[in-house]
Amino acid sequence: MPEQYDAIVVGAGHNGLTAAAYLGRAGLKVLVLERRDVLGGACVTEELFPGYQVSSCSYVCHLLQDKVVDDLQLYGHGLDIFPLDPFRFQPHPGGDHIFSWLDDERTQASIERISPDDARRFPEWAAFWRRAAGLLHRHFLAAPPTFEQVADEVAGTKDEAVFQRMVNGNMVDLVREHFESDVVQGAFIDAQDAGNPAAAGSIMAVAYIRCSQFTRHDHLGIPRGGMGAITQAMARSARAAGVKIRTGAQVERVLTRDNRAYGVLFSDGEIIEATTILSNADPKRTYLQLLRLGDLEPDFTARVDDYTTNATYLKFHSTWSELPDFSRFLGTDSDPKLLAQIRLCPSIDYFEQSWKDASEGRASSCPIMTIQIPTVLDNSIAPAGNHILSAWVLYAPVQVADGTWTDVRQQTGEALLDTLTEYAPNTRDAVVAWDLFTPADLEERVGLTDGNIRHLDITAAQMLARRPGYRSPIDGLYLCGAGTHPGGEVTAAPGHNAAHAVLADLGLTL
Repeated sequence: MPEQYDAIVVGAGHNGLTAAAYLGRAGLKVLVLERRDVLGGACVTEELFPGYQVSSCSYVCHLLQDKVVDDLQLYGHGLDIFPLDPFRFQPHPGGDHIFSWLDDERTQASIERISPDDARRFPEWAAFWRRAAGLLHRHFLAAPPTFEQVADEVAGTKDEAVFQRMVNGNMVDLVREHFESDVVQGAFIDAQDAGNPAAAGSIMAVAYIRCSQFTRHDHLGIPRGGMGAITQAMARSARAAGVKIRTGAQVERVLTRDNRAYGVLFSDGEIIEATTILSNADPKRTYLQLLRLGDLEPDFTARVDDYTTNATYLKFHSTWSELPDFSRFLGTDSDPKLLAQIRLCPSIDYFEQSWKDASEGRASSCPIMTIQIPTVLDNSIAPAGNHILSAWVLYAPVQVADGTWTDVRQQTGEALLDTLTEYAPNTRDAVVAWDLFTPADLEERVGLTDGNIRHLDITAAQMLARRPGYRSPIDGLYLCGAGTHPGGEVTAAPGHNAAHAVLADLGLTL
């Protein structure tokens, strides 16, 4: 007889491990199955270069929910986080720079060196984002509301105008309304998965990321040992609750009978049964690949197929024999810890061109680089005196228009090095080795449809209750990954919420 469990979680990413830990704590017999030989999904540390432990996909702990950290006792299971303050260093090719600190007054002072008028308007900017992000964050660990429900929530309050601006306004107008300096505008322009910062609803997409301002400061930073330290701590917490975890376990299909999930089939023919199945895979992979044709109604699969995965990125990794030289911005005796996180984006026009290139199928001629140098905080992950520099690069097409990503990988990586050299002239001499993960690589390595790091684009059209639900049309099958509410990043909120949906359906509580 096949071995049987109360619950099987397909995928040992951070949300899958979170869901498993909660279910285990409720007394269920739980098994987690991971396709790769290393657990963690996109939240993992890997030796990409000999002697270097690299956060290969996700790379900063800024939205991990405080409740999950406390409930799963992650610090007691080995998690240790280096604080990240300033949160970001933003140099400008003209020689100016801005630091974004956790303390708004320090950020304001940094802006004042460049533009006193913009500095005076910064508190209003910061207040807007606290209200906007707050409208989303309050629902992170709850069933997602509809847009209409949020509108009713805020009707007649000061937040009503904020919510309407989030849904209908755009980032270009918002930035220009608050700031006049090109340097300051470049530092604060953003669009996240909306891509086009002039698009209606782009404020909504940015508000999601800005929910990090509600993360407790001791939970915000760079984990010692890389991002895999988070999922290793989660795995230890889950095992302490009785959960079993198997790596190298390729699930071929979720088994169904009479519209009910009852187990999983492995690629080698093995079957394991369970009364509940949770998929940490993205919704498209779950519904369109892990189920048989005919398990779902055609209208439902058509809706799944229509979810967008257009906002894709590059992940650049490199090893350095010395730190990049930003002395023309910071002088020769600055604290290296100021370089822990860096953003390169000089202007609104530059940002808009990056998205235009990607939407037309080209690697960006204006790469927006969000860089991290974790070794200025954590000297345990690289040989003494050497450094790791990784970057998320906005934006990239899912597929290039002319040829393949394999065809353009080398020239794209070289162009990124050229961009770095504009700011740090020692780049070419200091870089020892580099690698570039394209959207195709991210799909192959981590199982992300189209290489989409948040499973589905986090846009106004795909947020709150517009995201797929935790409960599927198949009884006993649940989604617990980033494709569900509230969305991507290392939040653990989808895993938390899916587990509580399962427990509610089983009549159990923690």
